[in-house]
Amino acid sequence: MAVEENTTEATAPSNEAASASAVDTLQEPVPVVPETAKTLPVEPAAGIAALSYEAPRYPIAPGYRVYVRSGPGTNYGALRLLPYGTTVAVYCQKEGERVSGPYGSSNLWDCISAGEYVSDAYVHTGSDGWIASRCA
Repeated sequence: MAVEENTTEATAPSNEAASASAVDTLQEPVPVVPETAKTLPVEPAAGIAALSYEAPRYPIAPGYRVYVRSGPGTNYGALRLLPYGTTVAVYCQKEGERVSGPYGSSNLWDCISAGEYVSDAYVHTGSDGWIASRCA
C-alpha cells in the first residue's frame, strides 16, 4: 500500500462522517428527451470526453498539498503540486494504485483535467466510492 507523498499541517475529518443525503444532493436529474429527438454519435477525445462542461468541485483535505499525477498511481510522474485550500473538478474516476490519506485508503483516482489525476483519498467527495463516471 503506497502513501502519497504530501505535506501536512493538520488532521482532516473522515469521509465516513458524510451523510447519504449529501451524496444525493450532488446528483442532477436526468433530462427527458422526446422520442422524436434525433441523436448523433459523438467521438470522445483521446482518454476522456471533452472537458468543456462544468464538473462538480470538491476540496482537497485541509492542511494538505497534493501532487497531480499523469496517471492513477504514485509511479506516474508528478505534474505539479496543488496549493493548500484547493478545490478540484472531478470529471471522471479511474482505478489505480491504492493510497492511504486523510479520507481513508482508496484505489480510486480523480481525473481533474485531461491526463491529470489526484488520489481520491485526499479529496473530500462525501463518499468512499464512485462519485463520477469511469474514465475511458
